Amino acid sequence: MHMIKQITIKQRRSKRVARIRSVIRGTEKRPRLVIFRSHTGLYGQLVDDGKRKTLGSARQKGTNSASGVLLGDSIAALCKEKKVKQLVFDRGGYKYHGVIKQIAEAVRKGGVIL
Repeated sequence: MHMIKQITIKQRRSKRVARIRSVIRGTEKRPRLVIFRSHTGLYGQLVDDGKRKTLGSARQKGTNSASGVLLGDSIAALCKEKKVKQLVFDRGGYKYHGVIKQIAEAVRKGGVIL
């Protein structure tokens, strides 16, 4: 009898992340906005892949849509501080709906092109 190996949710997400990252690259003028969603909060980072540096990051407690809007606003403020006008959006292997979509829309309302 052959055993079938089950693929966990984490493994499926890490495959999606690798597939997305093979295509998306951030530069100094157009950094990559990386989103991470944990059970307790939302995180966003601006990454320059050319220099392999994190330009800035933001964290918001809570995982609901209101927290997503607040995180998007703080990322937009961070972009103004760093004089960044465009970003490459890396949704981190998550579906583009709900909180992830709220973050992206809030960043766009802040005047940053995604």
